[in-house]
Amino acid sequence: MDMQGAANRADEILDAVLTEIKPQVQWAHGPTSTGSCDVSRMRVVMTIVSEQRRGSFLGVVDRFWRKSGYRIKAINNDVDVPAIYAQTLDGFGVTLSIGGKGQAFFEVDSPCVKESAVAESTTQPNGPAYEDVYPLPRPNVHSDFWSTGST
Repeated sequence: MDMQGAANRADEILDAVLTEIKPQVQWAHGPTSTGSCDVSRMRVVMTIVSEQRRGSFLGVVDRFWRKSGYRIKAINNDVDVPAIYAQTLDGFGVTLSIGGKGQAFFEVDSPCVKESAVAESTTQPNGPAYEDVYPLPRPNVHSDFWSTGST
């Protein structure tokens, strides 16, 4: 597998977990980064995940990753910045972390693969693309379910 293949696989992993979250959350692409032999892809959730719903959000992802055969490597139960760290059967690292204002970040890191050029993801975000915007804004989409209790 080369770096473009790894980037494509990372997109598949991200697509799968975001499809599993019901009700759907709005997301945008975070940065793609490359190392000497690895690729990282990120998706940033633009839907506000309230403090009251973070446990449910993390639980949905944790159950899906376990059902998919991923090995859960660590769980950070911090109230303000919880996270789940896992690994796929084919060696990709996957992370869900909750940041400021309840913003969720999904990141997939590839194992070392053959060097190649890496194109941007062809998966279209389900909201604004925020092209050429960095850093992305804080979460700004209200969900009757995920944002319950947020101000």
